[in-house]
Amino acid sequence: MASNESDLILEMKNIDMFFPGVKALKDVTFNLKKGEIHSLMGENGAGKSTLVKVLTGVYQKTNGSIRFDGEIIEPKSPKESQEMGISTVYQEVNLCSNLTVAENIFIGREPRGKFNQIDWQTMNKNAKQLLHDELGIDIDVTKVLDFYPVAMQQMIAIARAIDTKCKILILDEPTSSLSDRETERLFQIMRNLKNMGISIIFISHFLEQIYTICDRVTILRDGTYVGAYDLKELPRIQLISKMMGKEIKEDEIEAVVDKSVPEKENFIETDNVTVPGKVKDLTMNIKKGEVVGFGGLLGSGRTEIAEMLFGITEKTQGTIKVDGVEVSVKSPMDQMKNRLAFCPEDRKLAGIIGDLSVRENIILAMQAKDGMFKHMPRHKQNELADYYIDLLRIKVSDREQLIKNLSGGNQQKVIIARWLATEPNLLILDEPTRGIDVGTKTEIEGLAVRLAKEKRMSVVFISGEMGEMVRTCSRILIIRDHEKITELNGDEISTAHIMQAIAGDYHGQA
Repeated sequence: MASNESDLILEMKNIDMFFPGVKALKDVTFNLKKGEIHSLMGENGAGKSTLVKVLTGVYQKTNGSIRFDGEIIEPKSPKESQEMGISTVYQEVNLCSNLTVAENIFIGREPRGKFNQIDWQTMNKNAKQLLHDELGIDIDVTKVLDFYPVAMQQMIAIARAIDTKCKILILDEPTSSLSDRETERLFQIMRNLKNMGISIIFISHFLEQIYTICDRVTILRDGTYVGAYDLKELPRIQLISKMMGKEIKEDEIEAVVDKSVPEKENFIETDNVTVPGKVKDLTMNIKKGEVVGFGGLLGSGRTEIAEMLFGITEKTQGTIKVDGVEVSVKSPMDQMKNRLAFCPEDRKLAGIIGDLSVRENIILAMQAKDGMFKHMPRHKQNELADYYIDLLRIKVSDREQLIKNLSGGNQQKVIIARWLATEPNLLILDEPTRGIDVGTKTEIEGLAVRLAKEKRMSVVFISGEMGEMVRTCSRILIIRDHEKITELNGDEISTAHIMQAIAGDYHGQA
């Protein structure tokens, strides 16, 4: 959508950002109108944060131009961009928790009296008046920031931005830790700021919120510019399609593997489970001998639910049952004892230990489960390693080869082997095929189905590739905004239906 130059407060053109070996932004355009609320959207890794960091001087762009309020700018630091009139409020509030509210609002700009001493009385009075007049908030500004909840801290950060005379306010995932009531209060403040002529860049994964509060959206994908759209003219299913780079057809149904579920008995159940900011009021079950998919956009909460099930994060409410018995889950070790296993999304960071051998990587989980004082004999280690190298057809010179020297696909197989060695009843596979070749992908998809069908194992399969989910899963839970919104079963499962469900447009078959 074209805009008159006089309407624009910000024009970013042909922005490139190179890191060693990585082109994070490629010829990106971003235009912001005066007095509008504009969403910057894209899946994780699309380039949103990088673009904001270029604008705010954290990174210096490799190529392109930035025109702000009619002038070409080259911000060299966040302080410099703030002085120009560009302020950012992050998901993690970047204020000083040990200072008072007033000190945080005026830090570096404190009113001074005689002998250049801070005029505390004036500072406290001005802070109180600012919060009341601009945001409708009445609090004790002499209390330290930590006294107040995160929602209030964000309001205080916004008040500071307003008082620095910002013309652009960037809100980066501001609602992730807010209640519905706190979110609505923030939205009212955003509307007030818009009426004052302040332009707002709103970054969020919450589709409902985007359509509630924003005027336009710019979509990035893989570091490139997809387009800018008026949200009133962009159906949600089209927004999802543009983010994912896949246009769908209503009749798009893929061929699938056998999806029959041999068991009716649940292995794991959750009832109204919540992890603040990560999982919202989750009620679900996973049956014995089925492959269940978690479908949703990156950042929707799929991984967070998996981590909760495995005990990486601890719930604050709700119940979890394993084999019909309510369990207390404080750590992954608790769930390992309950025969759960988890192959994480980032195999480099959270999966492999590069300087250990294939054998050592395979026996890690078994050894941890048995405890450090019950050392596994070397011959047993060798037997386990050789068994899974053969079973999963892991391409190695021998079991003592360093895992860092294997291909990504073979590293992934070693991680799966590690957890299969613990003989789990539930195996969670988070993006198990990312970055590996097509042949190995097919092997891992087939393995998930065989484990469920032949070993009666429950499998959770998380993938951003819809085709994989369709081929592999007998049931798919649709996750959006950190909660389960619906599920698809059997013949309902197709790429079209998954994407419609994510967008909130699928209402089941007639």
